[in-house]
Amino acid sequence: MKLVILDRDGVINQDRDDYVKNSVEWVPIEHSLEAIANLTQSGWRVVVATNQSGLARGLFDMHALNAMHEKMHRLVGQAGGRIDAVVFCPHGPETGCECRKPLPGMVLEIAERFNLKLEGLPLIGDSLRDLEAIAAVGGLPILVRTGKGAKTHMSDALPEGTLVFDDLYDAAEHLIHNY
Repeated sequence: MKLVILDRDGVINQDRDDYVKNSVEWVPIEHSLEAIANLTQSGWRVVVATNQSGLARGLFDMHALNAMHEKMHRLVGQAGGRIDAVVFCPHGPETGCECRKPLPGMVLEIAERFNLKLEGLPLIGDSLRDLEAIAAVGGLPILVRTGKGAKTHMSDALPEGTLVFDDLYDAAEHLIHNY
């Protein structure tokens, strides 16, 4: 099974410094829905793993998060794609949970749920914490320059072997044609 993990904010949809708090603020990045459709149509399974500390901070509730994800699923479906699962961490950074990226808890949960080996498992993200979460388990870190990605790319701390692309579309095309 070919499966790719995607971060959400800054990879699929536009990120906001004040958090994406509702479905109106959830706006797809240009060509991201098409990228997911291309992955799906090429036999890839797509899973989203996203930190959502806005829940812990009281900026939105589960109803609002579900509405964002319903919109995401609907728009991806209209583009001809599918997201097989969404895994999220509802905790704030001070909680010390195992699921919040940069810790690999969500990645481990996805690997267990889909019976995957971790080595080489790709994760596409726009932040160092995304890349660290997958690198910690021997997966393939892929950085996109959308969202916080351009700033992250300037970092000297990228995990070894990190692939870098302009956006999700370009990263998806690389996976489709090379794996």
